[in-house]
Formats: sequence, C-alpha cells, structure tokens
Amino acid sequence: MSRSGHLAITEVRFPGTPGGPPGIEVLDFAGLAAAARGRGADEYAPFRPAFHTLLAVDSGVLLCSVDFAEYAVAEGGWVWVRPGQVLQIRSDLTAAEGTAVLFQPGFLSPATAGTARVDQGPSSLPLVPTGTACGPVRHTLEMLASEYRRLTDLPLEVHVEVVRHLLSILVLRLSHLPGDQPAPTAAGTAFRRFQQAVERDFTRSHHVADYAAGLGYSVRTLTRATQAAVGCGAKRFIDDRILLEAKRLLLHTDLPATAVGERLGFPSATVFNRFFRERAGETPTAFRLRATGAGPQPAATDG
Repeated sequence: MSRSGHLAITEVRFPGTPGGPPGIEVLDFAGLAAAARGRGADEYAPFRPAFHTLLAVDSGVLLCSVDFAEYAVAEGGWVWVRPGQVLQIRSDLTAAEGTAVLFQPGFLSPATAGTARVDQGPSSLPLVPTGTACGPVRHTLEMLASEYRRLTDLPLEVHVEVVRHLLSILVLRLSHLPGDQPAPTAAGTAFRRFQQAVERDFTRSHHVADYAAGLGYSVRTLTRATQAAVGCGAKRFIDDRILLEAKRLLLHTDLPATAVGERLGFPSATVFNRFFRERAGETPTAFRLRATGAGPQPAATDG
C-alpha cells in the first residue's frame, strides 16, 4: 500500500521465461500466482500490465475487476485485459482452475492484430463462447498450451511460429464471437487510428479537431466512425479516456488531485475539477474518499 493507504498501481512489464518463446507465456492459475510471488509481487494487488492478459476459467469462479468494473467469471468464461488497463484479482487463484495467456502487443503480426482488433476492447466482459464457437476456442487454447510446453520438438524459431499461429487463431476467434461483430471497414479503420492516437496523446490533446487534423479526417468523419464503433461521439470518447485515467490515478496513487490534473494536461486545478464534476457527478476529492471507503457511501435501497 502507499503511504495514505491507497493501493498503488503496479506497472508490470512482460515477465518472460528464460528459454521459452519470447513474447508469450502460458500458465495455469496456480502458476500465475507463483510467478507473481517469485518476482516479489502481490498477485492480488491492482496492477497495470504492459501486455495482453487472457484469463480462461475451466472450473470454479474467478472474481476480478478491470478498470473499476467487477466480474465473476465462471466456467467457460474469459477475461481479456488490454495493455494499460488496471486488473485486480479478487478471489483465491487456487479456488478456480484455468489458463492465463500473456503476450506482448508486438507478438502477433500487424495483419492479425488489425483483424482481431486487439487494440479495441470487447463491448462487454466476460467473454463467453457459446454454440459453435465454444469447441474451437477451447480446442485452440488446449493446442496452444500443449505446443507452448513442447520446447524440444522443434528449433526455437519454428516453435515460436507454431505458438504465434495458434495464438493468432485464438484471438481471432475471441474477437469475433457471435454478437460481437466488427464495425464496417471504413469506419472501423478510422476509429482504430483515432483510438490509437487518443491512447498516445490524451494527456496532451483533449480536442477532436486536433486528432482530425493529425489523422487527415474531418471532425464529422471521426465522430461518425466512433459512434459506429462504440456508440458515442469522438469528444465523449476522448473525455471518457481522460476520466478513466483520472479515476485510476485518484484511486490507486497518492497523487494530489491537482497533480492528477496536471498529469492529464489540464491548465489548472479549477479546469480539472470542473471537467471531473461534469462527467463523474462529484469532485475528484469526493470520488477518492468514496471509492476508498473514507467518505459518504450511496444510501442503501430496499430491493
């Protein structure tokens, strides 16, 4: 914990296993917990991975939170945590059985990453393959785990390519489950470029016009593409990303609200406080106190 009692976000780089395929790790849940402890980390503290994290539950229930949303992932469910999101495991990792697949953003080919929309989070979690999608997803994961462990059958460079291809199949299937279809091609391309630019520059630029000029689109094009992809306008998308980062920093660090605002590119504490209150319905300080249990909580209602 930090000095004020807030849980501090641990920035986690890709662990990597000496002698294993570079850029990917496949572990069971017990192995994931042991690996964290072996590196001196608390497996139950919130952390922000710099890599993709796929958690597949085989049995039991895994409780976790991803960016302030709580999930109970039962048998057959998946959680896909993108780089930069804050993940916290909230239940005993030995109480559920499953597989964790960790991979760096550059491990997949650009073509696969684009088709699988790896930089665009799913519309909802957990992911639950059903019907005809269930068997292929499960079989692909089993093959990936098996091939990952077969280090001596093939030369390392060939082994890496086999693992890469199996991971490609897995993420392509997970990103195209029934009911989670991609946006139309033109809008999807514009949105992906916009999303990548926002992720890179949201602490410096808060205006749609700046992104439109940098990407060579009109403001209207970006707004329509964002609406088609995620159901909100481009300005709302930028603001939501800023608000999410503000909440992460307020909840998981000791930074004063003024410093949070400065880090996010606001010219003054007054402007940051106004932005946060308009979009979150409370001041940054009130959010921090409530979220950490130190301030007033919502009144209970009869159900």
